[in-house]
Parts: sequence; structure tokens; C-alpha cells
Amino acid sequence: MSHNSVREDENHHHVINIWEVNQDRLALMQQKISDTPLMLSKSAGRSSCCIFRAPQSLIDINGSCYQPQIVSIGPYHHGKQHFKMIEEHKWRYLGNLLMRTQSKGLSLEDYLKAVMPLEKKARECYSETIELGTHEFIEMLVLDGCFVIELFRITGSVVPIDVDEPLFRLSWLYPFFLRDLIRLENQIPFFILECLFDLTTMPGEESGKSLATLTFDFFNNALQRPYESIMKFHNHKGQNLLDFLRSSFIPEDYEVTEPGNYYTGTPIISSISKLRRVGIKLKPAIEESFLAIKFRHGVIEMPTISIDDFMSAFLLNCVAYEQCHGSCSKHVSTYAVLLDCLINSDKDLEYFCDRYIIDNFLGTDAEIACFIRNLGKDISFDIDMCYLTKFFNAVEYYYRSHWEWHKHWETFKYRYFRTPWSFISAMAVLIVLLLTLTQTIFSVMAYVRPPMS
Repeated sequence: MSHNSVREDENHHHVINIWEVNQDRLALMQQKISDTPLMLSKSAGRSSCCIFRAPQSLIDINGSCYQPQIVSIGPYHHGKQHFKMIEEHKWRYLGNLLMRTQSKGLSLEDYLKAVMPLEKKARECYSETIELGTHEFIEMLVLDGCFVIELFRITGSVVPIDVDEPLFRLSWLYPFFLRDLIRLENQIPFFILECLFDLTTMPGEESGKSLATLTFDFFNNALQRPYESIMKFHNHKGQNLLDFLRSSFIPEDYEVTEPGNYYTGTPIISSISKLRRVGIKLKPAIEESFLAIKFRHGVIEMPTISIDDFMSAFLLNCVAYEQCHGSCSKHVSTYAVLLDCLINSDKDLEYFCDRYIIDNFLGTDAEIACFIRNLGKDISFDIDMCYLTKFFNAVEYYYRSHWEWHKHWETFKYRYFRTPWSFISAMAVLIVLLLTLTQTIFSVMAYVRPPMS
């Protein structure tokens, strides 16, 4: 029988096509059904998954800010040619570490054996299937992890550094290290760093700086947080370096309310220009975290944030991390939406700078305004379940309750003060009213208390 045999019904003249399925295509479909997704694995939905590829929607807005520029950490950009320069120094740093730990009886084999039991757990931290074999994957974790730890120990003065050390002698490299180590796609699990740090801690260093303290020491050159405020994070942890820093900024006394309305991109509150019309003011606050925002007695209190190359990269990658991670809080995403709502024009931004809320080290006002708009684009979170829910509600209530009075005042100003003649006319009416009121008062007083004869 041919593929397109035709039968004709004599009574109704209906044509029926008998179509045979191509068996090769059928087998291919069956194969695709049984295939395991690679680009977004099943582990991507678990709370343990913490290292993601940036969504294309965010890449379209912010470009390559989620990918490393000079040093690759983890599997996503492993082995790319333009990271070869630093890759060679990774092996040198690993050799230096091995020389130090020889006195503990440790060899390279011991490093690999220490990480080996963590392979499955580490693979599940990545949102896509890692196609490196076991040996190559373990080797990469050890090499990258030891390099990061050595950088931290050198910066924290735990390990002496050669005066001619090129990675620190060439000052242009350090800012790139700072930014690359907090890129969304450039991470290894924090427990791998902890494992290697504990393994390579030398006798006498146990009571010294913890991995958390050394991490803050490394990044604090960019963050400039008070030393006292970071000392309380001596045992702080995170799922990776990006999450480690992000979670250290989350204020402790901000409750998350019950679930409610999903944010759809509609402004939650008005711009600062509109808020100022009803008397709402902006005031810098002294807080340890830029996320600690309050609204009291008609005043929005926001800590100062310095936006430079590092902070802009940090904020963008934090937002991307929160958008990709289904289980983590959305604190930085909420902050990004707040800035996007409040700053709608160059005048809004200028007011923020004048009030010392934003220190602009990024570029022109137009550039930082563009950055803030992009930071708040395509963000999803529950507006009734974010840490600023009470803040948003309080500001909006204040705005609406004062808007009617403001509207009447604006109408009055428009009617009586829009031209010099209308102003003169209004003043004449006011003077007549005052004279009439004065005459009435004197008449009443003369009646109540007649003059003495």
C-alpha cells in the first residue's frame, strides 16, 4: 500500500488520506522524550541549586556582566582560551600551597581525595548538567578553589607575598578579580571552599582568621564596610561567594509578610518628584546595610550607597541570582524595584545625589539613571511578601491621603497665582476680607464692651 492511498466513499464523496508514520522520526521523538534536560536540569528547581546561567532576557538588557572577564571559576567558562593567562597562575598558586602543606604530610592526591566525596553534591549545585568527567570536574574544583583561597590568604596577610608577585603588582588586575569572583556564572559551591580551606589550614592558624573573615577582607576594599560590622560575620556562610556577600547585607529586623499580589512591573509607589509634592522627604540614614530602609512621619530614610563599577556588577548579579533561585529571598530585587519606582527622571536622580543617598562613581547622571532603569527591568517577586511590604503600603497610604489636599492647593494656585493680574486680584480680595473681618471684630467688641463715659 502506498503512503497516500485514497479511498472514496461513493455516497458522500469524502476523501480519506491514510498516512503512515515515519519510523525514524518516531524513534527520534521517543529518544527526545527519554532524554534528560541538559541546559536546565531537574536539580535547577531545588533549594540546593545555587549556580546558574544568566537568563537571556537579562543578558539582552545588561550584556555580559554575568560572565567573567579574566578568570574562570567553575565549569561554565572552564577552558576558554581568553582565560589562559590566569589559568597558568592558578597552577603556580596551587604549587605554592602544596609546598606549604607538605609539612602536614599533604600531597595533591590528598586534595583530590578530600573533594571527591562532594562531587555529586557539587554537581547538583549547577542549574545545567556538567558534562565534565569525574576526574576533570574534581581537578577543576581543587584548582579553582585553592586559587580563590590563596588570593584571600594573601590579601588577609595570612600568607606572605613576593614584592614582585605579578597578580598583585599589576594594579589593573585586582578590580577584575573583585568583579569576576561575584559573577553569577563564575562560581563554585561555598562548601568546596570550606573543605579546601580547612584541609590547608596550617598549625597555629586555627585560631586566626576564618574563611568568612578572609572573604570579607578581600571584598571590603570595594565595599568599604566598617570593620566592626563585619566582625560579627566571623562564621557567616553562603551557597557561593555571590550569595555569601548578598546575604550579609540582609537586615535582621525586616519581616516578610504573607503571600499576596505578584509584581507585574507596574510602579508600586510614585516617583520621588510626585512624593515630594505631598510633603514626603528623603533623608540619609546611618545603617550597616543599604537595604535597611524606613518610612517615618513622612520621611523616607535610606542609607547611602556608592555606585561604582564593582557595586553595579554586584547589584546586577544579586538580582539575577535572586531571580534564578526559587528559594532565596528577594531583598536586592525589591531594592532594585524601589529605586526604579522612585527615580524616573534626571531630576529625581539629582535629588537623590543632593540628599547623599546615591554617590555616583559610575559615570554621568544619564549613565547611572540608565543603570537603575536596567537594574529594575523584568523582575518578578511577590509585592505582599517582600521585606519592604509595610514600607510600600505606608508610603502609598500617606501619598493618597495627602493627595486631595495637595490637589485643592494646586487648583487654588492655578486659579489665583498663574498670572500677575490674577495674583493682584487675589490679594485685593484677601485685603477686603481682612478689612471686613477687622471691622466686624471691632463692632462686636464695641457692643460687648461699650466705651467708658
